[in-house]
Amino acid sequence: MKRRDFFRVAAGGVAAATLSFETGGCAGSPSFQRWTWVHGSGDRSPDEWQAQYGHLAEAGYRGVLVSGGNTGVHATAAHSAGLEFHRWVWTLNRSGDEWVKTTHPEWFTVSRDGKSSLDSPPYVGYYQWLCPTRPEVRAYLTQSLLEIAQDPQVDGVHLDYVRHCDVILPRGLWSKYDLIQDREYPEFDFCYCEACREAFASLHDTDPLELPDPPMDEAWRRFRWDGVTGLVREVAEAVQSVPASPEGSSLRTDKTGKAISAAVFPTPAIARRLVRQAWDEWPVDAVFPMLYHSFYEEGLEWIGEGVREGLQALAARNANVNDTGEAPAPQKILAGLYLPALSEEERLRAVEIAQQARAHGVSFFEMGGLGS
Repeated sequence: MKRRDFFRVAAGGVAAATLSFETGGCAGSPSFQRWTWVHGSGDRSPDEWQAQYGHLAEAGYRGVLVSGGNTGVHATAAHSAGLEFHRWVWTLNRSGDEWVKTTHPEWFTVSRDGKSSLDSPPYVGYYQWLCPTRPEVRAYLTQSLLEIAQDPQVDGVHLDYVRHCDVILPRGLWSKYDLIQDREYPEFDFCYCEACREAFASLHDTDPLELPDPPMDEAWRRFRWDGVTGLVREVAEAVQSVPASPEGSSLRTDKTGKAISAAVFPTPAIARRLVRQAWDEWPVDAVFPMLYHSFYEEGLEWIGEGVREGLQALAARNANVNDTGEAPAPQKILAGLYLPALSEEERLRAVEIAQQARAHGVSFFEMGGLGS
């Protein structure tokens, strides 16, 4: 791809750049942000990363969410280009954490049919998940993420895989795994480890394995939503307590602390149903719903529907927070867009749809698909 074509595609094109709405401004304005996830490992040199991030900055991007690679190289390249640098971290999926896998195999989630995700990962080999109910897991992850946030080069921490395993996959992926998931099957239903069973029994005097229909039990569903949310609250408190740079992050209203954001499933309803994730209750600064329309066999307009549903849920949550004094829900929604499912023309339309739905921005998965 030629350099001028990269600018045109990455920036959203002339059509998107000239759009203006009451809230959000035009697609090139500071109030409507563009981000991208970045796989930071690879054979690019520091100069090549510098050039790549420079292209993004010229195209109007606000920041990068980087997984892997050398923090110093990426932070220097991003900051030199005027971009924010946020560390993108796999949270409860710890397939790459050899220390945990070797030292604490009991920390991993257990399915309803009694199999550990460490030894029998569902769907794919890297689906190895820690249990968020365990206090020792929360302490370990909170300390790990706090250390990342304490690096002065890091502007924010971006959580991913902060959920349970998919009890039901998005419908567009069923054929890929040769599955029909018309109900919650035991081998995909987590977590029934001893810690979860004991904690639930202490609250409800019932072992979840002895429930007449565990998937349909409201208290058991809520218990698992709350387990993930409890972890996020501890992590968010730790990260946001770290002093930010003088500039702070554009994702965070309070510039005194480091920003924390999360990649989440498309809407609160879908997230609760498929992966036990109640993200509209989380005290993070921003969420990046993965509005990957093709995974759900939906058209582009579904992106806007998802943004609106998310904004409504956050508004309702924050209205209740005003009465209870609890930590507020996320203040920003940036629509995650899946580049392999979008032609160049569809990219422009997807950005326009997200903006019309009053998203605070978009993020592309991932930078490699934007060209170079």
